[in-house]
Amino acid sequence: MTIIDGKSIAATVHAETARQTAALVARGVTPRLAIVLVGDFEPSRIYVTNKRKAAARVGIETQLHTLPATATTADILTILRGIAADASVHAAMVQMPLPPQVDTAAVLAAVPARKDVDGLSPANLGLLFAGQDCFVPATPQGCLMLIQSVMQSIAGKHAVVIGRSNLVGKPMAHLLLGANCTVTIAHSRTEGLPAICRTADILVAAAGQPQLVKGDWIKPGAVVIDVGINRVDGALIGDVDFDSVAPLASAITPVPGGVGPMTIACLLKNTVYAAAKATGTAA
Repeated sequence: MTIIDGKSIAATVHAETARQTAALVARGVTPRLAIVLVGDFEPSRIYVTNKRKAAARVGIETQLHTLPATATTADILTILRGIAADASVHAAMVQMPLPPQVDTAAVLAAVPARKDVDGLSPANLGLLFAGQDCFVPATPQGCLMLIQSVMQSIAGKHAVVIGRSNLVGKPMAHLLLGANCTVTIAHSRTEGLPAICRTADILVAAAGQPQLVKGDWIKPGAVVIDVGINRVDGALIGDVDFDSVAPLASAITPVPGGVGPMTIACLLKNTVYAAAKATGTAA
């Protein structure tokens, strides 16, 4: 059984991003990422801090826009209009989740598609589902890279994705389809979920339920990707019961240290691509 080292693979992605950033800077273009943070939700603040630190290490500049937890949808849209008009900003993202009074769909629709490095605007999701060039959401993109790090070919394999969010589940399924997998999307209301999971050569758990996936859900030799990040009694645990699943899997991601580092790495990779595309400059 292989424990997939997301930190190590992310480091390789960061190294290539740093090389591409340096090439852009040498041509007079410094990639710049604008981040909108609303409220004081601690995990969001930590995620944003980590993203900014990682960006600085690879030479990407960040611009942070903070709003109070009482901010309205209109407040956020005003900031996004400014970001859209600023030619010095090549990439933009709004940290999720947003407070309950905010219309999240309206906010995501307002992120300019050409700067939407999170890949969550309707325009980018539509292009992804159509199989066209777009910004791929960072977490699914990272998951696919983790899978491919331990499987030489995934064509023809049966992949089961637990979760149907626009952030992970749906784009993950489409990426796997694009890689010629046969894909089943399951979710909290799926009947016979354990039996369906037992048919998976590749299982991606993104349900947001701590230790949902048990050892008797796993096909021996399956590759298991745990997207879940749940804080329980002060500890971070995934959607997979690692101790019971790991002995059956051929490869599995840990929590933390698996998918998380890849999300930031792919976000910054997208940022450099956005800067190169916006300026017509090869990275």
